[in-house]
Amino acid sequence: MPSSKNILLMIADDLGREQMGCYGGERRITANLDGFAASGCRFDMAFTSTASCSGSRTVIYTGLHTHETGSYGLTHGNNGFRTFDNVESAPLLFKNIGYKTGILGKVHVSLDNMYPWQTRLENESRNVAWIADEADTFFQLSKEEEKPFFLTIGFVDPHRQLGTRGGFGNVQDSYDPRPNDRIFKPEDVTVPSFLSDILEVREEFAEYYRSIHRMDQGVGMVLKALERYGLADKTLALFLSDNGPPFVHSKTTLFEAGVRLPLFEAGVRLPFLMRAPGFTIPGNVNPNLVSYVDILPTFLDWAGHSNVPSKAGCVQRKGRSILSIAGCSQPQPGWDRVFGSYTFHEITNYWPTRFMRNRRFKYHRNICWKLDFPFAMDLYASRS
Repeated sequence: MPSSKNILLMIADDLGREQMGCYGGERRITANLDGFAASGCRFDMAFTSTASCSGSRTVIYTGLHTHETGSYGLTHGNNGFRTFDNVESAPLLFKNIGYKTGILGKVHVSLDNMYPWQTRLENESRNVAWIADEADTFFQLSKEEEKPFFLTIGFVDPHRQLGTRGGFGNVQDSYDPRPNDRIFKPEDVTVPSFLSDILEVREEFAEYYRSIHRMDQGVGMVLKALERYGLADKTLALFLSDNGPPFVHSKTTLFEAGVRLPLFEAGVRLPFLMRAPGFTIPGNVNPNLVSYVDILPTFLDWAGHSNVPSKAGCVQRKGRSILSIAGCSQPQPGWDRVFGSYTFHEITNYWPTRFMRNRRFKYHRNICWKLDFPFAMDLYASRS
């Protein structure tokens, strides 16, 4: 008989911890997420194993590191990266155990047959009210069909969008009258310690804040829809970001902000808020080190299928369920280390690095440190 336990996964794009009130952000721009954190558990040391959009999402959906899945870099365009055929994904596994699966918004992983969501509304719109409407419809259908669901929502905010006001998808007028659009001034922002406190940075962050505030309202609208259908008490809801902010030292890309360096703390130590009725304690702060490879095993455990083995010939999942420590407020034995790797972002951004992290120390290895990267002026002056 199918499980009655639902799963709601909400993924922000390029959201840092320091911008969220529940993680100590000085400007209260994430009221809905702060409320969600108060109703569940806030993990203080959650890490993606790679700070790149497609790679991080692949880790979430497979419970494997990127070198095990083939997702060494972004899947779009001419990059050519795709998930190996011998990898099992979350939408495939949950479809097989009787779940109604779906994804709304940003997808950004490889071929549909490797990630066979039954409902796939791929759209990179910044209209969070539209996403909430589609989530409402999905919840309603799931309840009518009497099927447990696994819904993933990929918010595009607060990712950069070149060619728009400020580069964060902001427009002169709001996308929809329902969210309360808020415009920030340079003096309203708090500049992170890894960036220079200059006017240009403050102007960028003001636009970034507006995008975060929009996404936060989308989260609130989705959670209200979940409650409207009486589903909150039997739904594991998880909110996280795929990687850190789109600024120097906090993400992997080398083309948006001059030079960005992968796997630094701001890029891989991320917001991770979970509400799992019966496991999490409202308002708890969990200090244990958890990795994004642990997410899929946690979902399977919640659904009552923690013993589902990887198929013969498929790569064995590496993560483990965090439900057993979800209610803990003290460090637990064995939850004290995480690992990560980065090889590409775009196919032209080859910069292989690895990291190991425990509670106190971090080992960050730059494998090809001798590689030469020319400055733009060198290229301009070159005869070839």
